[in-house]
Amino acid sequence: MVTAPAEDRARPAVRDFDTVAASALSAGEVSARLGSGEPGLSDTEAARRLFQFGPNAVASHRTGVWLVLWHQLRSSLLGLLAIAAVASYFVGERSDALIIGVILLLSVGLGFVNEYRAEQAAQALHAQISHQALVRRGGRAMPVEVIDLVPGDVVELRLGEIVPADIRVISSVGLECDESTLTGESLPTEKDARPIAAGAALAERSNCAFMGTVVQAGSGLGVVVATGARTEFGKIAFGLGAHQPQTEFQIGLRRFSTLLAQVAGVLTVSIFVINVVLHRPVIDALLFSLAIAVGITPQLLPAVVSTSLADGSRQLAKLKVLVKRLVCIEDLGDVDVLFTDKTGTLTEGRISFMRSFGSDGLIDDEPLRWGLLCNEATVQDAVAVGGNPLDIALWRSPAAAAASTASRGAVRLAILPFDHQRLMTSVLIDEPGGVRTLITKGAPEAVLEHCVQVPQAAREALEREFAAGNRVIAVAGRPAPGATALVPGDEKDLILAGFLIFLDAPKASARAALERLAALGIAVKVITGDNPVVAAKVCRDLGLPNGGTLTGTDLDAMNDAQLAAAVPGTMAFARVSPEHKARIVRAQRTSGVGVAFLGDGVNDALALHAADVGISVDSGSDVAKDAADVILLEKDLGVLADGVVEGRRIFANTIKYVLMGTSSNFGNMFSAAGASLFLHFLPMLPSQILLNNLLYDSSQLAIPTDEVDPEQLARPSHWDIAFIRRFMVFFGPISSVFDFATFGVMLWVFHSGPAQFRSGWFVESLATQTLVIFAIRTRRIPFFRSRPSLPLLLAALSVVTVGAILPATPLAGTLGFHPLPLGFFLALVLMVACYLVLIEIGKHRFYRTTPPHPATVSAPRTRRRRVHRRAAHFTTTLRPITTPPGGEHDASPSLTADQSPDRHQDADHHTPS
Repeated sequence: MVTAPAEDRARPAVRDFDTVAASALSAGEVSARLGSGEPGLSDTEAARRLFQFGPNAVASHRTGVWLVLWHQLRSSLLGLLAIAAVASYFVGERSDALIIGVILLLSVGLGFVNEYRAEQAAQALHAQISHQALVRRGGRAMPVEVIDLVPGDVVELRLGEIVPADIRVISSVGLECDESTLTGESLPTEKDARPIAAGAALAERSNCAFMGTVVQAGSGLGVVVATGARTEFGKIAFGLGAHQPQTEFQIGLRRFSTLLAQVAGVLTVSIFVINVVLHRPVIDALLFSLAIAVGITPQLLPAVVSTSLADGSRQLAKLKVLVKRLVCIEDLGDVDVLFTDKTGTLTEGRISFMRSFGSDGLIDDEPLRWGLLCNEATVQDAVAVGGNPLDIALWRSPAAAAASTASRGAVRLAILPFDHQRLMTSVLIDEPGGVRTLITKGAPEAVLEHCVQVPQAAREALEREFAAGNRVIAVAGRPAPGATALVPGDEKDLILAGFLIFLDAPKASARAALERLAALGIAVKVITGDNPVVAAKVCRDLGLPNGGTLTGTDLDAMNDAQLAAAVPGTMAFARVSPEHKARIVRAQRTSGVGVAFLGDGVNDALALHAADVGISVDSGSDVAKDAADVILLEKDLGVLADGVVEGRRIFANTIKYVLMGTSSNFGNMFSAAGASLFLHFLPMLPSQILLNNLLYDSSQLAIPTDEVDPEQLARPSHWDIAFIRRFMVFFGPISSVFDFATFGVMLWVFHSGPAQFRSGWFVESLATQTLVIFAIRTRRIPFFRSRPSLPLLLAALSVVTVGAILPATPLAGTLGFHPLPLGFFLALVLMVACYLVLIEIGKHRFYRTTPPHPATVSAPRTRRRRVHRRAAHFTTTLRPITTPPGGEHDASPSLTADQSPDRHQDADHHTPS
């Protein structure tokens, strides 16, 4: 909870207002109403306002006990069973009803504990991720957490950053914002400080920058007028609700649950009708059929998945990989193709300025001096505190001090910021001698195109640097007498001054990481805005296969079908624009493979959104981190490989639980349905079925700890409901064969009555459906070539032991059991051994005729998905976020959890990025 400074609590509250009112006022009037100005607020005043207005967030991540509990109770089957149990209590079958109630409570409690622990793990994960904005406080620019912004804060808007609140622009230089998240309009909107007519529509408020939009060009300064839920973006985010579009993994889970629900529905109705036709008590028939349905339904699947994902998130965090949503871990394991940028991933990422040379190819310091003048880095006390890496590298170079001293007295009159269309930055400079000069700096191809003459020596020197793999920036200029402002059309008739050479050496660990990714079945392709010669050299140096290089010009000449055909055989894409990157990713996704994109720059956001899994790094731009699903704390492909392995391990263990539920568990419930046809009594009491299911499920909670065979990690695995259905049809009847064998033994060998019959089948069914995990968990020969984890082994054996001794305990009578003869256990050992051998034989036959790697279909990326991702940028774990009634801000220091529309977080809720 935010606490206001004691000395400021008595001050009158400042009122914020929306962009409709702010856009009609001058910048000075807006600042005055907010009690602010260009120096910004003091730290004390900012703290007071944070206490008044609350965090600048549109979503919260809090582990809500009651909502987690509701997730366990919302099953319609559990509800019907509870109602039927209550009814049986009032018709005289009180002991059975109480037993069913206790077992239901234990089952709900088991799921609750595990899911709640997973939610706490997710909350701890989200607390590690934060976003900052550059804010003026007390006249100095400083980074401030986005959620701590308040009305009246003065914010610097820079290229590629996400606008952190609703802001009234005070000043701007070529400022343009991408407002597609709000308006759906693909073209950027120009922004300036001039007031407009009152009541203008959102798209017409050209002097306001809105929360969640992206600075696509230029820069600006603005004052915050609204935060959190009061912003235009906040209203949209709340209007969409908390549920995000599902990932491929979630879709697979839903389809599997639907499949079992259909099977359970058919069996439930059939069993109920059969028992009623056979003139059995209606309440017993209803309880029995509902218990069968509960036995088939994967009640603990959410708990198993949550436990797996929570454990995986903790492991990944240790490996320096953070996931925004836990389900993204599974999606990371599905990756077949990785597109990555070059800088910092394949190279060291520590860009250093080496030298500058003139247009004659000889060493010359003048291009360096001009490069420092034509520079967008934020500099305080001669130290670069922000900006693009190349500009910062110039300022940090040893030669910068002498060059900047030589430029002392030069005044910058105007700037034309860098953008990804022009690939250049230009400034208008007044030199001390009264000479006014236009200086342009940027990609060599772009700058040379605007030069009137380029000496051959310069071209040869440039080619040598490219061949050496160095980064090169060209610098040019011309006299500009009388000019007072700049437009792109002024970048013409330039005279080449020379080149700035930067070094970004290949990363020592990159080759080993690339080899590891290749061993995991992941094809790595490079996408870069750098020169194609440089990109090709880096690929060769790191041992990537020679698949050729395409440039942005090549892509422009291809239609979508041609590009889709060319992408698989291409290793590197160079001099590409942000739109090109996204188009490449979409083209690869049409082949049906899982596609990941790793990037950390402003120009990577479109491709990150287009990929199945977007990956950025903690040091990346805000817009890149916002667009990503996974954030690496260290920009290293080796770290990413660890994440892929963990994702595949979790998916493999989840599938083990799924296959368990569709083999022996399904077979046992099918056997119960069949037995009810010829027995004059229920083959197992409803309470016994539920107890059997509870014991079985509790043993499966150890599955997330299990070992996974190397071949299961070597390639991506995807959901395939057809495969699961075939598995169920193939292995379910095998389990039923041994169930009916048990029926024969109990009836014709031991001549058992109803209680002993039920006891024998309870023990046999629990043993077979629990121990079969050791065969199903691997395609190898269990124990000899693939060993389970110790927790899984102990859990399974413990549950079978408990089931075997229950009929001999004092609880036997209460539970409807009867002691079993010693001969039964000898028969049980024989049947279980035969069952596992038959399962092993069937397993080898089944997998010989089953494709090992079914295909998946990529899910579309919608605007709704982008809004939810962007909302994650403005998320707090401190307290719930509300929209106070009546459109007024609630100044209370704390809010109750019941007020929050998103106080609990599951796989479908907002998460922080």
